[in-house]
This record gives sequence, C-alpha cells and structure tokens, in this order.
Amino acid sequence: MQVNDFFAQLWDTYTDVTPQAQRIQALFKARGEEVINDHVAFRTFAQSPIALDKLEPQLTAMGYEAYGAFRFENKHLRARCYKHVSETDAPKIFLSELLIDELPADCQDILHRLIAEIPADAVTGPEIFWQKRLWDMPSEADYSTLVEHSEYAAWLSTMGMQANHFTVSINHLKHFSTIEQVNQLLLDEGYALNQVGGLVKGSPALFLEQSSTMADKVEVTFAGGETRTIPSCFYEFARRHVQPDGILFDSFIEGNADKIFDSTNTM
Repeated sequence: MQVNDFFAQLWDTYTDVTPQAQRIQALFKARGEEVINDHVAFRTFAQSPIALDKLEPQLTAMGYEAYGAFRFENKHLRARCYKHVSETDAPKIFLSELLIDELPADCQDILHRLIAEIPADAVTGPEIFWQKRLWDMPSEADYSTLVEHSEYAAWLSTMGMQANHFTVSINHLKHFSTIEQVNQLLLDEGYALNQVGGLVKGSPALFLEQSSTMADKVEVTFAGGETRTIPSCFYEFARRHVQPDGILFDSFIEGNADKIFDSTNTM
C-alpha cells in the first residue's frame, strides 16, 4: 500500500470518531495554513495476535524502520517509533502496547477474554490499523474495572485498532511560530486541552514541545445493553527544535508521551 493511501484511510477512520480534528484543521486553513501531519499513534495488546512485533512488519513493508524504543513503567507500556526510510516528509508512527501481565488479576482476566476473540491471523495487511475492535464490546462493569487501573486498557477495550491521534506539525505552519500561539487559538475557540503536567509538555531545551486536546466523546453500547459516553480520539500539536548538531529532533520523549496518553482519560 502507498503511504499516502495508508494515511488517508487512517484519517477517514479517525475523523469518524474525532470530528474536532476536521474543525481544527478548518481553523488553520481559514488562516492560510497548510496542515502537515507530524505523526500518528496506535495502541495494542502485548502477547496477542496484534502485538507490536506482529504489527511492525506491516510498517516495514511500507518502507518504515524502527528508530527508538520506550518504556512507561507507571502505565505498563512499551513502545517503538518509526520513520520512513526514503520519504522524509512521511508522518512518523508511534506504536505502543499494554503489558497485560503487569495489571491486577481482575484486569488480566478481562483482557485475556477479549484477546481470545482476536483471530490468530488478524494481521494480514496494513488495514489492521483501522479495523477497530476485533472482539466483542466489554460489559460496562468490566470497562469500569479497567478504567480504575488502566485508562489505556479501558480505551483500547472499546476503541480497538485505529489511530488514537494525528498531530499538527507546528514547524510547517506559517503564521503560528510557537506552541503557545497554537494553544491560545484552541482555547479561544473553546477546545479543552490536556493540562496534565501543564498545557505544554516538553521544552525547547528538550528539543520537543507538545500539547493536545482532550479526546472527543462517543456514545457506546456495552455488552449488557447499557449506553455511556466515553473518550474516543484526540488531536495533538508538536513543535520540534534544532539540536546542537544542526539536525531537527525527530524522535519522542518519554516524559512528554506519558502525559499525552492522558488525553483519552475518562475524567
């Protein structure tokens, strides 16, 4: 699959549950901006038919290579990031997986039941990245249990395989040179931003600044028929800085990413 086709399909699936992203893009375009995507991110289950090592070959087949690994102890995650070998303007990809065996036993039981429903041959092509849930909807009680111990697990149990965010590259904007200007535009338009650790995660000294909206909301029906409004996906904004060697920083920072994950929290 061509990289442009891959991201076009991801965007269509993403905006189905994240209408704020289209509205925010329109805000920038109305101000004469061309919105360039810095990166997208996916969540998955470790030790499953859709584990990180099962998904990675689909990215390498499109010309991507891994160039960084991360560990989030408090959230029980590990992650890798990927960039395209030849298409330098192609968005980067951040892929994380939940280490289920680090969660409490009741959460493990719930998640293992969901994973058991995933076909062993689920990963057959890049379309896996927009397949959403490959298991039945959990019960509301199970969802509440997951929320208590892992917002990431609760989100993944209901939203499944899809991009949980796209990212506006502030570096490519013509009229917004700082992340503070971008944040102020969004606040003025009434968008709720992720304030965990402050509106801006990172700093010029770390060569990366990030901010994000809080996730849009969708109404879902749980296995028992109960309906509830839950977080879907969010929109991120990234400003990258030039390092002392003159090269623009192109990776990620664990401290930033740890806080960005909270953009899909239920509260």
